[in-house]
Amino acid sequence: MEMNFLAILVAALVPMVMGFIWYNPKVLGNAWMRASGLSEEKMKSANMALIFGLSFILSFLLAFFSQVLVIHQFHVSAAFFDYREQLKDINSTEGALFKQVMDLIGTSHRTFKHGAFHGILSGLFIITPILATNALFERKGFKYIAINAGYWIICLAIMGGIVSGWM
Repeated sequence: MEMNFLAILVAALVPMVMGFIWYNPKVLGNAWMRASGLSEEKMKSANMALIFGLSFILSFLLAFFSQVLVIHQFHVSAAFFDYREQLKDINSTEGALFKQVMDLIGTSHRTFKHGAFHGILSGLFIITPILATNALFERKGFKYIAINAGYWIICLAIMGGIVSGWM
């Protein structure tokens, strides 16, 4: 299995594009600012170039790891990890078995829909508990959690769909 870096780069753009929409004042931006306790003055004083640059790097890391979460063929490769030297020889027992399994699996579950499903699960069961735990200790309300978790669930769904379906 090889990483699809073009799909990863495109998926890394998703949180940026979604952020422009989701956190726009005409959508959820004003509600988010109230729930987070931010003001327009504080936002204007931020180094947005640095914030967007670092956000893209972090989104790239998330997209990179999303491939491993949503593509089952990576799981099969991981199961054979200890035999990686033997896999180079398809005439070896391990190499022949690996080839047979990968031929059987083929490109099954390599669809946008399947990747989006895993992205939603990741958003619900990984990101939301992390965000909610932080928000509880930061004394933020349900609206803050819902706005941010909803954003990441949608982003991860789209990102998962892109990295899974783009072959």
